[in-house]
Amino acid sequence: MTAIIIIAGALVAIIAGTRLLGNKHDLSDMEIHRKPFPAEWRLILQKQWPIYSRLPEDLRDQLEQLTLIFLERIEIRGVEGLEMNDEIRVLTASQACILLINQKSFFPDKLRSVVIRPNGYTATQHESYGGITSEKKIQVLGQSWENGLVVLSWDNTKTGARNAKDGRNLVIHEFAHQLDQADGHADGAPILGSPEQYTKWRKVCSRVFADLQRKIEGGEKTLIDEYGATNPAEFFSVVTETFFEKPFYLKKRRPELYQLFQEYYKVDPLSWK
Repeated sequence: MTAIIIIAGALVAIIAGTRLLGNKHDLSDMEIHRKPFPAEWRLILQKQWPIYSRLPEDLRDQLEQLTLIFLERIEIRGVEGLEMNDEIRVLTASQACILLINQKSFFPDKLRSVVIRPNGYTATQHESYGGITSEKKIQVLGQSWENGLVVLSWDNTKTGARNAKDGRNLVIHEFAHQLDQADGHADGAPILGSPEQYTKWRKVCSRVFADLQRKIEGGEKTLIDEYGATNPAEFFSVVTETFFEKPFYLKKRRPELYQLFQEYYKVDPLSWK
């Protein structure tokens, strides 16, 4: 059932064609012009996010410029008494922008606001079964909405940055959802460049997704976090976390999946020594 959702999403994207491509904001050379990146911000990233220090110089420069664009365009605000400061804003924006390096594009135009909570929080989840809809309270660390709102918990934003080898990064996860949702569908198939790419995406992701579900049901230990077996949208975001934080193991165990995400993100984290 879930694999069919991936296929359907890809087919919708192929049919829509050019219309979908317009939902990602392409960045012109004028928009990516070089601006000074504050030294104190650079120090924040060096101290709190190991991936930043591992980036080659050209990619680090890109990340800094994208972070500046993010902070100019996207409102980041604290709630529940959380007072905003440079540490929160820069660490949030830069982790999100790691997804945009080499893309020459930005997040969808509908992304306008990021809300930061101090900690994890309770949310309402709606479930439908047999025509009956029920709701229950669940504990969450963050959420990404198709209307362009992202909610994050600051404690997990910070710990996710500091531990850059566990395959879990809240900011990367939620902003990967924004890329997935850019075409209006949270289906695990982001905007790609051609029908051939969608066909390849469907083939690889459907196979690995089904294998992940099978292993989890059998009680096997998996490289990709079991939350990725929830649905295709979560699979895309969880694999994105794994791609950036556990590139060696992903390429070793799932080379076809690593290659797919390498082609999509246009980077090779395994080369960041």
